[in-house]
Amino acid sequence: MDPGKIRNVALVGHSGAGKTALVEALLFASGQTTRLGSVEEGNTLSDHEPEEVARQVSISTVLAPIEFHGHKLNILDTPGYADFLGEVKAALRAADLALLVVSGVDGVEVQTDVAWQLAGEEGIPRAIFVNKLDRERADYRKVLDQLKEHFGTGVAPVEMPIGSEADLKGVAGIVTEHAFLYSGGNATGEETEIPDEVKDEVADVHTHLVEAVVENDDALLEAYLEGTEPTQDQLVHGLREGIAAGSIFPVLCGSATELIGIDRLADLIIRDGPTPLERVVPPTIEGELKLGTSNPVAAYVFKTVADPYVGRISMFRTYSGTIKLDDALENPAIGSSGRMHNLFFISGKDHTDTSEVSCGDIAAVAKLETVAAGHTLRSPGSDVVIEPVAVPPPTMSYAVHPLTSADDEKLSTALGRTVDEDPTLVVERRAETNQTVLSGLGDTHLEVALARMARKFGVKVSTELPRIPYRETITAGAEAEGKHKKQSGGRGQFGVAFLRFEPLPLGSGYEFVDAIKGGSIPKGLIPAVDKGIKEALQRGIIAGYPVVDIRATVYDGKYHSVDSDELSFRMAGIQALKAAAPKLGAVLLEPVIKVKVIAPEEYMGDIIGDLNAKRGRVGGMDSFAGMRVVSADVPLAEMQHYTIDLRSMTGGRGTFEVAPSHYEHAPPQETQKVIAAAAEDD
Repeated sequence: MDPGKIRNVALVGHSGAGKTALVEALLFASGQTTRLGSVEEGNTLSDHEPEEVARQVSISTVLAPIEFHGHKLNILDTPGYADFLGEVKAALRAADLALLVVSGVDGVEVQTDVAWQLAGEEGIPRAIFVNKLDRERADYRKVLDQLKEHFGTGVAPVEMPIGSEADLKGVAGIVTEHAFLYSGGNATGEETEIPDEVKDEVADVHTHLVEAVVENDDALLEAYLEGTEPTQDQLVHGLREGIAAGSIFPVLCGSATELIGIDRLADLIIRDGPTPLERVVPPTIEGELKLGTSNPVAAYVFKTVADPYVGRISMFRTYSGTIKLDDALENPAIGSSGRMHNLFFISGKDHTDTSEVSCGDIAAVAKLETVAAGHTLRSPGSDVVIEPVAVPPPTMSYAVHPLTSADDEKLSTALGRTVDEDPTLVVERRAETNQTVLSGLGDTHLEVALARMARKFGVKVSTELPRIPYRETITAGAEAEGKHKKQSGGRGQFGVAFLRFEPLPLGSGYEFVDAIKGGSIPKGLIPAVDKGIKEALQRGIIAGYPVVDIRATVYDGKYHSVDSDELSFRMAGIQALKAAAPKLGAVLLEPVIKVKVIAPEEYMGDIIGDLNAKRGRVGGMDSFAGMRVVSADVPLAEMQHYTIDLRSMTGGRGTFEVAPSHYEHAPPQETQKVIAAAAEDD
């Protein structure tokens, strides 16, 4: 396929705006399907995974190649739910145009704003399709006002609806000044004159479009100011240039379920959408990436899928060169090469084998087991490494426990393969709490990941919130004798150690001092005392958590030439801490994290009040990209549900980042709760 005939388009926007229905409408309008799939009936091309069918929402980016008027439209249908933001970012890297799908009923929503910002960060042009105009309470003019308010004067309607709600009949083209009417389930509009009912409005919008176009062209602007309107060809050319430059954001309208305006949308994508060779070149870590068919191969893997039949599938976008079957390509991320033995195009869950993939096209390869999302595939000898998409940091975690011993054996492998599919998931083994923890972008994200893991890899788990890694420390010093004596026939065990325990400043850790003089404990046995103390400190004093910031000094002892050994003095160290414990004034330390919350100004009062209620200390406030940013130190124990809390407070418009900070003394009421919980576990 000639790159000039390819259009790579990511459908982005809020959940429920109708992106998946729009894919179905485009497939039907192109003649590739004979019936419209339905999200409610679970038979769409995009939402084919059981988890998507059950929830009736998209959770993965799905590719739908559509042949239309001799062009190939690679449509990337992305999730609209905040928990799957990583899928959107990856799809935008593979796309050349972001098409924001907006509900004509609900207007601009949270993920509309988020997707708009992400597309801007990727540097690709943006267009808008206002969907669902056949629904009750749909209001195109109101949505246009919202779009202009949120995204600026570059928002330029190129269509107006004819009729409204249940009486929606068609669309009027602002550029062509012709109408297109639809009836009988026909996806091809009948071209006609613009009806009188919208003529004045179309004329007014036409004037605004002309003004938006001429502002990007000095010659056209000069002529326009002198009274000469641009021709239709000049208007079309200027519109295309404005879209490519990111100064004009065309707005189209219609209804996916009623097939109104779908052919016009496809025509605009073909006529005005950028080709793969016109894309902003993605950033590179090494080398210079040059787009073009004659350049060495450079492809970016934006998604991997674990298929139970085919194995690992790596979906990639080719930026330069042509990939042919059995080509050997380098993967600089792992320093090795792999052959493209299994090349194919993907359409939903279906695969079509191919012998080559053109520059600018999107395809997949199977069984490259070491390839992961974010990797570059390149011609041997090339120095290009495309910068991976930044993965959003996790905001919520579950501790996972296998349900059976069989699940236990397979858990590590299954989690690894699940994380390979979704780089926004993180799995770690926390030795301090003896838990395996899976972290992601929210409760839905984690629940879907575990359901998918159970289905694909046959591993089922139970979940709970991760245990908080509390610490203990001491506030007073004490001396104690640790004595271990055992005689039961034969060689006995004997060891006595006198120890002094003292508190150290927070963050100092553990310190052991050997102050033995005169050989009261032989040099070779003193490390055993240290070992015993460390063991006892790990078991805790008041709630079973490790004791830190303490100095232990061994200053005297007794030993027996026959019965003393390492075990005896290790036990003496343990007994010494036990004997001193009641005098040490042990207290609980809790982990504190740094939190940065980003949200619109109007939510700041609620956010700060909530952080204060969570025992947080607000450190300051700043501005970023039109949003307010508040920073605070908050105890980790108060933040385990914060993803849900913040979403509820801000209607989904708030985001946050966290980072470990320090430990500090827990208040008495918190300490009592932790001690009580530890007693229950015992």
